[in-house]
Amino acid sequence: MARYTGPKVRLSRRVGAPIEDNPKHTSKRQLNPPGMHGFRGRRLRDYGIRLQEKQKLRYHYHVMEKQFARYVDEAKRLPGNSGEILMQLLERRLDNIVRRTGVARTIWAARQIVAHGHVLLNGRKTDRPSCSVKVGDVITFKPKIEKLLRENMESLSGHEVPGWIDFNPSELKVKIIALPTSDQIPFDVNTNLIVEYYRG
Repeated sequence: MARYTGPKVRLSRRVGAPIEDNPKHTSKRQLNPPGMHGFRGRRLRDYGIRLQEKQKLRYHYHVMEKQFARYVDEAKRLPGNSGEILMQLLERRLDNIVRRTGVARTIWAARQIVAHGHVLLNGRKTDRPSCSVKVGDVITFKPKIEKLLRENMESLSGHEVPGWIDFNPSELKVKIIALPTSDQIPFDVNTNLIVEYYRG
């Protein structure tokens, strides 16, 4: 299936939760279920609850199904809590880090910035949004995109950068100083349900 390019608010309505932290997605009106009457009375069964939780996480990180299933498989292989490791793998995606620093308004904008070759990872151009970063990696931006990034930062004043990312706004320089922990991820999702979904 091709990547979804339709209205993004529709995705928030479909899963009943804001997949982006901006007024378009967080207003109560936008969180009504889709359809004229919002599918009143529809009750999800166990499978539907797990599916919805999985879709919520997929939409938040803008990852396709096959790629998401690979992340789940990798999280299960690694030692530790599979749910926490899954979140770490997704958080360490390059497009997500660009989003978390506040230089892009949404994950889709962050993905475009990376895909167009405006991001340098340890001094080398990287145009793969799914590229996984490690502790100690340094992310910078090409000079021609800096004006746009500063405008985005002004429009997102008050945005909080997670503690595992060291961001220097004056130099537009990002350094990964630790692995993200569950309390540093500003998105509420039940990862146990997602791991259970892939067991069935």
